[in-house]
Amino acid sequence: MLQVLPAALRTLIVSLLWSGDNNNRAPLRFSLRHEHALIQDAVNVFTDVPQSFAADTYEIPTLHMSTTRPESLDAFAESRSRSMRHMQSVPLRWKDEEVVGPDVTKRKALLQLAKMTYNSYVTPNQSDWYDLGSGWNKSYPFGWEPDADGIRGHVFVSEDNSTVVVSVKGTSAPWLAGGGGPTVRKDKINDNLLFSCCCARVGPTWSPVCDCYSGGSRCDQTCVERSLIDDSLFYPIGTVSASILPYRGVLMPIQNLYNNISYMYPEANIWVVGHSLGGGLASLVGVTFGAPVVAFEAPGERLAARRLHLPSPPSTQHIIHVYHTGDPIPLGACTGVTSACAIGGYALETSCHLGKTIRYDTVTRRKWSVSVSGHGIKFIIEKLLNEDWDPESGLEVPVAEPEHDCVVRPTLRLVVHLLTVA
Repeated sequence: MLQVLPAALRTLIVSLLWSGDNNNRAPLRFSLRHEHALIQDAVNVFTDVPQSFAADTYEIPTLHMSTTRPESLDAFAESRSRSMRHMQSVPLRWKDEEVVGPDVTKRKALLQLAKMTYNSYVTPNQSDWYDLGSGWNKSYPFGWEPDADGIRGHVFVSEDNSTVVVSVKGTSAPWLAGGGGPTVRKDKINDNLLFSCCCARVGPTWSPVCDCYSGGSRCDQTCVERSLIDDSLFYPIGTVSASILPYRGVLMPIQNLYNNISYMYPEANIWVVGHSLGGGLASLVGVTFGAPVVAFEAPGERLAARRLHLPSPPSTQHIIHVYHTGDPIPLGACTGVTSACAIGGYALETSCHLGKTIRYDTVTRRKWSVSVSGHGIKFIIEKLLNEDWDPESGLEVPVAEPEHDCVVRPTLRLVVHLLTVA
């Protein structure tokens, strides 16, 4: 909406929105402390990063921001459980809190978080690890054990231990951005469950990731929801509060990455960042716990949040999506049997995001073509965040706005509509 205003007025509004004490806050400096692994039987393992890898630091501009959290995580889990089992909506009490978050009006903040996100795909001893200068100590890696085939990334901690950034790896696939590796199979399963209409059943020749297709244009909603909370998938591992979640008579163990980190740093403010699949997972963590989130080039996760029966907070403005219009994946446009996604075996069909979106219209402004070659996080770092977006208007990055006008594409609308009556 702000884009239609005159440049001078936009600059004035932005300066007023982010004025006050926010302008005087010193940047936070982070370093890598831990790596995290998900090994067999969905066991989370943390390891400390050797001091020889702890020199890289990350300086990030910050500001005070408001976030909405459930007053009780047990009540959150109970509300979600009742919605799943009985389709009952249980009122949930929320609390607004002021926390220190990344200043997403600053290109440097997005650039540093994007570099942290890129580093979730590699280890500190690899040549393509981003050295970001002094400030944040190296992370505890997660998901890097030899037999780890699940969620992985790094945990960065500020020098004063006040803030922790969890960087979640996205999809590893040679044609995308993350290369190969042991997580490829589970990455694809999670992508096709979270971001497809019906278990990635694109056509009769596809092998769907769950048996929820009901013939014609019908899909069994209960079946899809059961598949999404399987304990081998990434969302139950990364989130949810109760130690067990009853669903249709089955007690499911919940592996909780977020709670592990909050236990390690009980007084710290936790941010979550990620790219692609990792960005979608970061957003789902953010809507569960009220953690500030920055997600890069993520497919739309709003449908997944609904299918997971996540209670909806009054505000999700602490979740920020960053993507450009030359990448078809966050737009839900990498579809059709001849698309690069379909050829690779991915059904990334959703386009609507939670929170606010920083949308770079690179097709119009920079005349970029639409291609999955623009999806990788390294491309974002080197081609998108390498310069201010609109210097003449004083905008380092586009203004973050909710996706009020986001509508489900016709094929998805048909399936979702029939899901509710299947």
